[in-house]
Amino acid sequence: MRKKPPWPDKKLDFRAMHNAERALHGLSLHTVCHQARCPNISECFARGTATFLIMGEICTRGCLFCGVARGVPGPLDPGEPERVVEAVRRLGIRHAVITSVTRDDLDDGGANAFIQVLQALRRYDASMTIEVLVPDFRGEEALIAAVVDAGPDIFGHNIETVPALYAVRKNADYGRSLGLLECAKRRNGGMGTKSALMLGLGESEKDVMKVIRDLRGARCDYLSIGQYLQPGRGNLPVAEYIP
Repeated sequence: MRKKPPWPDKKLDFRAMHNAERALHGLSLHTVCHQARCPNISECFARGTATFLIMGEICTRGCLFCGVARGVPGPLDPGEPERVVEAVRRLGIRHAVITSVTRDDLDDGGANAFIQVLQALRRYDASMTIEVLVPDFRGEEALIAAVVDAGPDIFGHNIETVPALYAVRKNADYGRSLGLLECAKRRNGGMGTKSALMLGLGESEKDVMKVIRDLRGARCDYLSIGQYLQPGRGNLPVAEYIP
């Protein structure tokens, strides 16, 4: 493996982090920035942005690359949508990103929770843009359609890695994730669809190109590609740093 490059070791802007955390104080909200131990946390907070993690901080799956805790989640909080709105107001956010843990314990996989947050944000400011990053809802098209119909500007679902390495995604299925993106675009052709792919888990260039072609075939509009960084000792080690 190549020697670890210097760029993952970022200097944190503690002032920006403090200001954002002060704005979120008392709202009992979770952000991906904290829960997934994202190295870009201070950059986003410095811009007054955050990705809100709804439906708690405990995931029912526990993918091997992810820093979010796995376990038995608690009940949903009916006051969460309005607290997300308050956080958006305090931070002055014009583009809100809403994601969640996977909730296989819920009959609807959490689809209605996404819908409620979308509706609350639209009531607050119909002109802001909203991006959702959803779990796979077990591939149930009715649930996918319901979230699409709630009107996000961008509908995201991360493919995460190449088919040959999909064992790192607990209870996930490559074809199901592709189908979810295709279903969303079929439901609303004018809505942007988005996915993300990590590099550095041991994939080949050929593997990556196949994923890109498959996403294009699913009419995915945007693809984010980034370096995998091990979030904790219990997670998969980095196989390669991509130059």
